Amino acid sequence: MTGHAAVTHDILDLYRELILDHARSPRHFGRLENATHKAQGINPLCGDKLCVYLCIDDNERIEAISFEGSGCAISVASASLLTDTIIGLSVKKAEAIFSAVTKRLTHGGTDEPGNLDVDLDKPLEKIKALDGVREFPSRVKCATLAWHAMHSALRQDSMPATTE
Repeated sequence: MTGHAAVTHDILDLYRELILDHARSPRHFGRLENATHKAQGINPLCGDKLCVYLCIDDNERIEAISFEGSGCAISVASASLLTDTIIGLSVKKAEAIFSAVTKRLTHGGTDEPGNLDVDLDKPLEKIKALDGVREFPSRVKCATLAWHAMHSALRQDSMPATTE
């Protein structure tokens, strides 16, 4: 294996391990009793169902976030990565990251959020582990479900978020 191919292979292996780790031991899993915002997410194609809970303080910061439900390894890992990424951020930054992640997973690359004064590089670092799902369009829906549910929760939509 050449140097570049070996590095790429090693990175892919690390990403696979990160996905498996988050799928087996999801972070922030369970109901958040003091949630100020919540939304359901449903992926009818795969059968993934989850609920994202957020506790947003008076300064529009996400104090706490959790999720519960069931789904495939990609869906659960993505929800776990979401909670690790979004906790402690402002709602404005969380929305910018939602846009960047969903664009990244559906079109590749990152989304530059225009006028928003946010640095997206660090929060998106672990999310790169999900990049491989772009090769499998049906799995993109699994990977974006929690993100759409979080976005719906922030907007306080009453309808479940869906990937369709």
